[in-house]
Amino acid sequence: MRPYLIHSLATAIFLVSGASALLRFSCSQLVVERLDPLVNPGVVGSPHLHQVIGGNSFNASMDPKTLDIPGSATCTTCTFPEDFSNYWTAVMFFRARNGTYKRVPQKGNVFFEESNGGMTIYYIPSYNRTTVTAFKPGFRMITGDPTIRTREEAEKYRQLTYTCLQDPLTRTNETLDMPKEPCPAGIMANLRFPTCWDGVNLDSPDHSSHVSYPETGTFEEGGPCPASHPIVWDTTPFNDKSEWPEDGSQPFVWSYGDATGFGNHGDYIFGWKDDALQKVMDTDCNGFKCPELGYQEIREGNKCTKQRDVEEDIDAWLTELPGGMPITDASGKPIFQRDT
Repeated sequence: MRPYLIHSLATAIFLVSGASALLRFSCSQLVVERLDPLVNPGVVGSPHLHQVIGGNSFNASMDPKTLDIPGSATCTTCTFPEDFSNYWTAVMFFRARNGTYKRVPQKGNVFFEESNGGMTIYYIPSYNRTTVTAFKPGFRMITGDPTIRTREEAEKYRQLTYTCLQDPLTRTNETLDMPKEPCPAGIMANLRFPTCWDGVNLDSPDHSSHVSYPETGTFEEGGPCPASHPIVWDTTPFNDKSEWPEDGSQPFVWSYGDATGFGNHGDYIFGWKDDALQKVMDTDCNGFKCPELGYQEIREGNKCTKQRDVEEDIDAWLTELPGGMPITDASGKPIFQRDT
């Protein structure tokens, strides 16, 4: 039996049963650019585009041997100012009928509407009276696999899902693939990180084999608390189906070249200051404010930004995804070739 991971960034408060406390807080967008210090350390111009939240010490390498994350950061986009961790995911694009691409904006989640995009972060200090130990400096992990294009492969990551929002409070009918119809309030991408750790390694060569999901079941069925963050993509400006591909397929693609949604994935590097997170774990703090932690208004978090290292246009209508990333099928073959 593997020991439990410390925390949860769980996706929806409505899914949590048996949790004695639940942190739910906002982290606005820090930067959108092609850096990936876990998969492509030191590379300025990673293969695909990411949206990043958290502390402004985020950089291309994030070398745990030399970088003191909370000591190097001067601000964070999170409302808990002790959290200088970095969380990042791929970026969603709309593929128009003429084959061009437009970046889909993000919007704040319920009660955090003021945030400049970003994510809602959840931590569950204790689950069914389990003892929870905070991550240590240097801990990092990835969940999901951007190369996946089939349902069978995606079922390995059963807690990476999508919610077609009928309204901002929709929390039902999650799917492993992209919604097939227009979503009235946007698409929520849900990333729940693994809950079990090998108890030894802060990282692993693939950044994921040192952690795992429960052997059976999921956290809402009684398993230990998971980790995740939901991201709300404002797809509503693109709900006119007359602008969707002529074959009737759904039009949204990820920046890593996935039109299925099965390759959904997220990255995390721990960066809480001192023992702040352990205090929260020990006291079962609940809500978006904790006596043990400071608090900064969302508008202050919105001010924390980072200049892009890779200068490129990501906001215009584009003829290809940033970095020239092709959209591929399960065999890795490029699809959706644009007529020139």
